[in-house]
Amino acid sequence: MTKKVILTGDRPTGKLHIGHYVGSLRNRVALQDSGDYESYIMIADNQALTDNAHDPEKIRKSLLQVAMDYLAVGIDPEKSTILVQSQIPALTDMMNQYLNLVTVARLNRNPTVKTEIKQKAFGESVPAGFFVYPVSQAADITAFKATTVPVGDDQEPMLEQTREIVRSFNKTYQTDTLVEPEGYFPPKGLGRIPGLDGNAKMSKSLGNAIYLSDDADTLKKKVMSMYTDPDHVHIEDPGKVEGNVVFTYLDIFDDDKAKVADLKAAYQHGGLGDVKIKRYLMDVLDGVLRPIRERRALYEADPAQVLQILKDGTAKANVVADQTWREMQDAIGINYFK
Repeated sequence: MTKKVILTGDRPTGKLHIGHYVGSLRNRVALQDSGDYESYIMIADNQALTDNAHDPEKIRKSLLQVAMDYLAVGIDPEKSTILVQSQIPALTDMMNQYLNLVTVARLNRNPTVKTEIKQKAFGESVPAGFFVYPVSQAADITAFKATTVPVGDDQEPMLEQTREIVRSFNKTYQTDTLVEPEGYFPPKGLGRIPGLDGNAKMSKSLGNAIYLSDDADTLKKKVMSMYTDPDHVHIEDPGKVEGNVVFTYLDIFDDDKAKVADLKAAYQHGGLGDVKIKRYLMDVLDGVLRPIRERRALYEADPAQVLQILKDGTAKANVVADQTWREMQDAIGINYFK
């Protein structure tokens, strides 16, 4: 039985945080270890450059940081192929062909792109590379004939655009070369966790994140600064658990659900202080992050090893992507020197 193929990845714009861990990383490890999938995990540096073209150093420095985070959480280069997007030339060739099959009007209708353009406040100065990045993503996915793409609900429009491109290519050139991918969605409620400040989104730009690489002291400071219930002024005051980031994190990270339920009841009744529950959360998070931190330290001490892992994975990925591109050339009829 042929394994299903997964393609997923991240933009290298900084170290990864626990939001990435909850939303995707730990799920990738589980899928990898299931043995049911052939996994390609891409560090999407070309995509990161679409809105960071004037700061390539940021992308360059982040490349190894993201790779170390991958390895630290359990992405195994013996089981998953970790690759660097910009080092796969066939992806650009494929994207160029796909651009001939997609209209500007269709790109304008992509709700994910529209939302991101608004968030980034480009105004009338939207970089062309950013505008067409859904087409670049289609090349990433189809180069490896991915059958499965782990995405959040907000990324479904991107996946649908890939499926449209696949259908258009196969119909136009009367081939079955390209494969339509399906989405793999995280369990409801686990796609995104709030930031330390209570903001609905944890992000690097907002400075409200706990990073996988944070040391114990940094973790302590961040947990102690967490948003709780602003009306819970005194220990004896009844407190709210809804919207209280500490309890949100406990729901996600603490396996002792009975203990969490008892803490919630005590907090709501009054008599349980914020400091006590934060210290408890700190112990829970440290239990999750300490092994990751320790594994990461080993790779930090040997960056050459990490770079070699990326080099080897990218070489392997190039073989696969080149084969897909040759099949596309055959279908289009531009294999002039074959």
